[in-house]
Amino acid sequence: MRAIFIVLLCGLPATVFAHYAPSGWEYPSSCCSNLDCREVGQTAISERPQGYTVEATGEVVPYGDRRVRISPDGEYHWCSAAGKDYGKTICLFVPPRAY
Repeated sequence: MRAIFIVLLCGLPATVFAHYAPSGWEYPSSCCSNLDCREVGQTAISERPQGYTVEATGEVVPYGDRRVRISPDGEYHWCSAAGKDYGKTICLFVPPRAY
């Protein structure tokens, strides 16, 4: 029975398992395993000379880091390992800079 379920599961389109932001855009699969990403408030991320700081963990993600992405909806979104509040950053979506 389990083998049949797996075969059926493999035949489903990938969009069935897509993970969407609250505003409706899809998180890239490289950032997310259907549970790793979520929108966070503006106070959850701060900017320092070294880069973006994730307040929950103290982790600094340098500005030029490949994990930093421009947020399509202008909000902060944090993708962390297993979606944990203490997990390492997989991707960080930030609002576009206005300068």
